[in-house]
Amino acid sequence: MIDSLYIAWRYVTYNKAKTATIVACVTLIAFLPLALQLLLGESERQLLSRAATTPLVIGARGSSLDLVMNSLYFGDEVPELIDMEAAERIWDSELAAAIPLYVRFKARGFPIVGTTLDYFDFRGLEVAEGRSLALLGDCVVGAAAAEKLELSPGDDLISSPETLFDIAGIYPLKMRVAGVLRRTHTADDMAVFVDLKTAWVIQGLGHGHEDVTKTKDSSVILKKTDSNVAANAKLLHYMEITDENLDSFHFHGDLTTYPITAVTAVPYDEKSGTILRGRYLSKEERYQIVRPEEVIDGLLQNIFRIKNVLDAVILVVGGATLLAVILVFALSLRLRQRELQTIFKIGCRRMTVARLLGAEIFIVASVSAVICLALMLAVDQGAEGLVRRLFIR
Repeated sequence: MIDSLYIAWRYVTYNKAKTATIVACVTLIAFLPLALQLLLGESERQLLSRAATTPLVIGARGSSLDLVMNSLYFGDEVPELIDMEAAERIWDSELAAAIPLYVRFKARGFPIVGTTLDYFDFRGLEVAEGRSLALLGDCVVGAAAAEKLELSPGDDLISSPETLFDIAGIYPLKMRVAGVLRRTHTADDMAVFVDLKTAWVIQGLGHGHEDVTKTKDSSVILKKTDSNVAANAKLLHYMEITDENLDSFHFHGDLTTYPITAVTAVPYDEKSGTILRGRYLSKEERYQIVRPEEVIDGLLQNIFRIKNVLDAVILVVGGATLLAVILVFALSLRLRQRELQTIFKIGCRRMTVARLLGAEIFIVASVSAVICLALMLAVDQGAEGLVRRLFIR
């Protein structure tokens, strides 16, 4: 058998192009369904684990999937905005704790999550370096985002404008990195967390500017009376919150009318959760209340339907590829007639030819198995990041 393996090895190494083609075909046949199964299993684990720990999400009526993906995984699709009043309503019901979320803006490609400190307690987030949110303009960066952006406490991070030319005059905000979170291997690792008021400053709803009563530039004064001073657009607005200008930042109007994207509701018990859900069933209700676990379960069912189709396609393609490989070996035998005649002439039997072909197939299968195993190990190592990019984000 060793002699047969040696001769077969010399043959496959001599015919490098043919061998490489066959090895690639066999490897793909084995790798694709296994890799797909691994990625889908990892996506199911990530999606369900986070959804199962989030009891209820309240948002505007519309796509429940967009609402959940934006609230739990900070997806790019921003649901219709709701008012801060939705969070106050949940607190007033005394049935659940309310955690408002405003996930709309980005900083260098990473989502900015406007929320309250209750979110950190709810998700079990801990600060590994620096401190938590304390002042307007502070941000706390997830472990993966901090690593990729090379940020540490004390650095600055600038929010990205929604459009290249913002005619509304909303400019990027320079934020202070107060701390870096401990790695949790969830979507929180890829986020930049700020206070809700900081998110509203990014939108332009809150602002700080020089004191118009003390300005030396008279050209910024639009109208001045004994009780009021009105300034024009020339008045300098601060786009960085510092210790010196912190007191100048303010908000106009009722904060309960300010926008958020969703509210995470954490019922105090199962009965409270059931009662709370019942209060959002009316057709006249402005908001919808969803259980993320149910929404994600529906998403996974659709994903696995697609997987069944892909499995069928891979099966057909795999069968066709195997037939092609068999055809290659059959044609190879016809082209090697002189070689086989020489084997017979020196006294070898047909079984010797069968052993040689079996050795060639064994070598090709072994090389394909090693390559497939290496690829699977690579996919397994990067499955978490791949799933976040391909399925979640």
